[in-house]
Amino acid sequence: MLDVPFWLWAAFAVTVVVSLTVDLLAHRSAHVIGFKEAAAWSVLWVSLALVFGAVVFLVLGSTAGTEYTTAWLLEKSLSVDNLFVFAVIFGYFKVPRAYQHRVLFFGVIGALVFRGIFLSLGVAVVSRFTAVLFVFAAVLFYSTYKLLKDQEDTFDPGKSFAVRMLRKVIPVRDEYAGAKFFVKEAGKRVATPLLAVVAAIEAADLIFAVDSVPAVLAVSDDAFIVYTSNAFAILGLRALYFMLSGLLDRFHYLNTGLAVILSFIGVKLILQASHKMISPSIPEIPSPVSLGVIATVLAASVLFSLRRPPPAEPPPEARGEPSTGSPAEEPPEAPPESPSGPEEREPKQFP
Repeated sequence: MLDVPFWLWAAFAVTVVVSLTVDLLAHRSAHVIGFKEAAAWSVLWVSLALVFGAVVFLVLGSTAGTEYTTAWLLEKSLSVDNLFVFAVIFGYFKVPRAYQHRVLFFGVIGALVFRGIFLSLGVAVVSRFTAVLFVFAAVLFYSTYKLLKDQEDTFDPGKSFAVRMLRKVIPVRDEYAGAKFFVKEAGKRVATPLLAVVAAIEAADLIFAVDSVPAVLAVSDDAFIVYTSNAFAILGLRALYFMLSGLLDRFHYLNTGLAVILSFIGVKLILQASHKMISPSIPEIPSPVSLGVIATVLAASVLFSLRRPPPAEPPPEARGEPSTGSPAEEPPEAPPESPSGPEEREPKQFP
């Protein structure tokens, strides 16, 4: 375990709190986040993560700095799958684009808390039971199989455990009420669909933690490295979503790239566990090599996706489906603050 000075932990905590505060104040009024705004925020989050990585290099040494950078890049690449799920959730609940940032903001706060718990438990288990690394490797190999066979578990936002539990705790109305999570109806406090969306986002993050936590623990078993790298990757997730919104389908080779990365990390876990439990002569994969492999595979996946775009989807007639004549009208981006306004979009009727 690294001997991390208290002031570095404090600096990390202050950076996260200040960043979230600035982000919340900058987006206190609901509005649609365009590509340029999202790109500017993405540059800011990436720069912040890299600056903190440079501090880790200077204070804790090159090995710790390389592990931090590798873990951050790994979590950043694995989080791409989260973006597709965000799109599914927002589409299912018909969340107005103007309110999507608010949902993701609170989703990020929940993710920071739950990842901290899971990573702390993971570090504690790995430090006592090295054999669990073989189990983690098996989990990653299974995830690789699902990615390559295109057999990822389907995520139904309306049937997620978190959403079902929320509806048992408090009634959830069908209509949005601006950016509010709660409203009063007939003197009783009820939740709006926006709170159900936050619950669905948190449930999705718990699912992805099954892959993410074992993968990052293959890079480092130090609590400071694994948590700070995860935190900075999660902080930039919202801006990345809005920047790539509408372009996700173009990166069709990313799943293949992520499968290669997960399988590589699985091999790294097996070698790491074998080195500790079987024989010191069994080599381990150094962190600089891991960083190089992850960066190369991720860049190649993006490059191939851009150079070889997916084939265009055939028209409905070619698929044997009836033609709709004219495309459906696009629903308004953001309904008025009053849910009873004449121009409000038709609310989602939840099952």
